Amino acid sequence: MAESKTVHSPLVTYASMLSLLSLCPPFVILLWYTMVHADGSVLQTFGSLKNNGLQGFIDIWPRPTAIAWKIIACYAAFEAALQLLLPGKRVEGPISPKGNIPVYKANGIAAYVVTLITYLSLWWFGIFNPSIVYDHLGEIYSALIFGSFIFCILLYIKGHLAPSSTDSGSCGNFIIDFYWGMELYPRIGKDFDIKVFTNCRFGMMSWAVLAVTYCIKQYETNGKVADSMLVNTILMLVYVSKFFWWEAGYWSTMDIAHDRAGFYICWGCLVWVPSIYTSPGMYLVNHPVNLGVQLELSILAAGILCVYINYDCDRQRQEFRKTNGKCRIWGKAPSKIVATYTTESGEMKTSLLLTSGWWGLARHFHYVPEILAAFFWTVPALFDHFLPYFYVIFLTILLFDRAKRDDDRCRSKYGKYWKLYCEKVRYKIIPGFY
Repeated sequence: MAESKTVHSPLVTYASMLSLLSLCPPFVILLWYTMVHADGSVLQTFGSLKNNGLQGFIDIWPRPTAIAWKIIACYAAFEAALQLLLPGKRVEGPISPKGNIPVYKANGIAAYVVTLITYLSLWWFGIFNPSIVYDHLGEIYSALIFGSFIFCILLYIKGHLAPSSTDSGSCGNFIIDFYWGMELYPRIGKDFDIKVFTNCRFGMMSWAVLAVTYCIKQYETNGKVADSMLVNTILMLVYVSKFFWWEAGYWSTMDIAHDRAGFYICWGCLVWVPSIYTSPGMYLVNHPVNLGVQLELSILAAGILCVYINYDCDRQRQEFRKTNGKCRIWGKAPSKIVATYTTESGEMKTSLLLTSGWWGLARHFHYVPEILAAFFWTVPALFDHFLPYFYVIFLTILLFDRAKRDDDRCRSKYGKYWKLYCEKVRYKIIPGFY
């Protein structure tokens, strides 16, 4: 069983599973419809559904089309090819509960640069217009919803019949197995890591591609790009650039190292990330705002600062781990706790827990600049409608829940050492408050 299956009560666990399985797919369509066809007004969409009932919802749900499937297939094949073919440094992930050490090829930043250059070149030379993606966005999301569901079924079958490592297995409940996943590190062959593809090369890469798409669509529609859209696009690209620059560090996080490849992670990255995470830009396409130079630069500077702090938090921890604590944090030798734990195979291991720098302020302080960065790339939309801020609200809930899950997992893993760590770093996320 993955740790994520046991950190909540059974009631909360089943409620979260049923919510994602039943509510998130229609919400993706409702969000797209509201932003693109209902002027961003939740009340307008609600009024339409109220008058027409279930049939009204069926009518607004776009049917997957051939062009939508072609766009998805070409994009997925291109990213898969880059993941396999581009050179990259060999990187080892953290040791798994079963004692396995996953090996990756770190070529994310190269794939990111190649993807954006290729996409912009196709537009610049008139080979493919990204506006087509926006024009068929509802059909694409609809296709992703159904296609990703089938993909997760195949992952479930693979976990039963052909697991890639000993970090796999069933809890005996089909729904939980399907939702949380059967395998921690599923692969196709030796080299193609499925979670790296779904989380990084499809999900996160689509964030950058769609941010550029929205910007181009506004330019093609209005003949110019509003400064609000420009700020949104730049900050999103800065954030995604940071992610791929630090991708090898991401492979040590909860998403990769602890959450199994099931509906929760894979459907989320294949559908929820492209649709929800990019939604502020989707809204701005038809709602350009003139911020003015002073406000534009202020928001841009604040957003970039937050992305940098978020990156520096991860950099400190990564350098601390890489040097086994023999480094300097904020000009000083880092303070730490030496913790021991036992793997599922009974092997005794040692970990160092960093208690200085950003990690001395709160156990998950890096979530604060991440939430603020999301706010700053959303605030160019101003406050005419609530919906552009859904991602900020969702991210806040997600990260606070993740902090709880991570604390529970570490408490179970490290025991008395985690208690000592919490006594030294008292706050969970917000220094002085929580």
